[in-house]
Amino acid sequence: MRFIINSQVFLKNLSALSGVISNNNTVPIISCFHMHLEDNVLTVKATDLETTLVTRIALENAKVEGIDSIAVPAKLMLDMLKSMDDVPLNFSVDASTYGIEISSGEGKYRLAGQNADTFPTMPEMTDTVNTVMPASLLVTAINKTSFAASTDEMRQQMSGIYCELTTENVTFVATDAHKLVRYRRTDVHADEVASFILPRKPVSLVKNIIGSSKEESDVTVSYNNTNVFFSFDNFLIVCRLVDGKYPNYEAAIPKDNPNKLTLDRNTFLNTLKRVSLFANQSTHQVRLTISERELKISAEDLEFSNDAHETIPCSYDGEPMEIGFNAKFLSEMVTNLDSEQILVELSHPSRAGIIFPINDDEEARNENILMLVMPVMLAN
Repeated sequence: MRFIINSQVFLKNLSALSGVISNNNTVPIISCFHMHLEDNVLTVKATDLETTLVTRIALENAKVEGIDSIAVPAKLMLDMLKSMDDVPLNFSVDASTYGIEISSGEGKYRLAGQNADTFPTMPEMTDTVNTVMPASLLVTAINKTSFAASTDEMRQQMSGIYCELTTENVTFVATDAHKLVRYRRTDVHADEVASFILPRKPVSLVKNIIGSSKEESDVTVSYNNTNVFFSFDNFLIVCRLVDGKYPNYEAAIPKDNPNKLTLDRNTFLNTLKRVSLFANQSTHQVRLTISERELKISAEDLEFSNDAHETIPCSYDGEPMEIGFNAKFLSEMVTNLDSEQILVELSHPSRAGIIFPINDDEEARNENILMLVMPVMLAN
């Protein structure tokens, strides 16, 4: 097995794959990259048994001699490549010892590979349904929702992103029971109705790999009962779906919200950040006192005798209201919106508030974002 590859090209591809490799592997072989050479294409895989990343690199004048696959220590290979200049590297694998020799100019390096036959096999793409969507849409959906997913490992179903595909739209949802985000696109649809839960780790990997591309392209999403496959440029990302049923998120969204508050997003966000510095650092509680044209934001920490309040202009259609929120949750949501103005719909101080962006550009017509945050009980 012999091939020549540019060091920086190799580093870029292996760095993308390295995110899936765990430092605490109980199976030593998955601390390696699996490399397979066939028809001048080098296919490299990495896995943590739940998620598998694959990249394919086109080569010239590669030769298969003796063996066509080898398992290479991932950390050592990456560390070496990071220290290399932009140079061609000559790889040669000894079929009898699995020894790997790498030469570049005057340098020569040897490392011990392993028999690739023991490397875990990748799930097969059988009985899959395919949906194609722009890469930018998928990255946006992940960015808009992932922050709201639960970090509680005991609630696996809520620790990922719920994907709901219909013949009319695609919907991405994340919630931790305190906050919820629903991101829906009507300009993308599936041929068949389906739903599944994507785990947190592969969601992050998908975002990083696809988001690092500077060119706009499409992602093919293929899924069956157990796995989902993301095909993008020269990468394939395979992840096992979360077992179980996602909570009925639609039931948590209040339908009748007669009180409507319109705010400048940046003014509200900056004021919220300032005032929340004076809130209790365990509850992050802020109080919103809403009237027809003014919103008063206040916070206090009785233990340290700290308090703050600011008043900002607003447009409000509804009954005067006083309601409490966790400022951290509220800030996260408003930060993840892009519009100049936002609409907050309320029904009662004990019921969830719903936040919408106010946007009227072309893309916004195909985009529906709903953010829900639960209130907190105010101390009198």
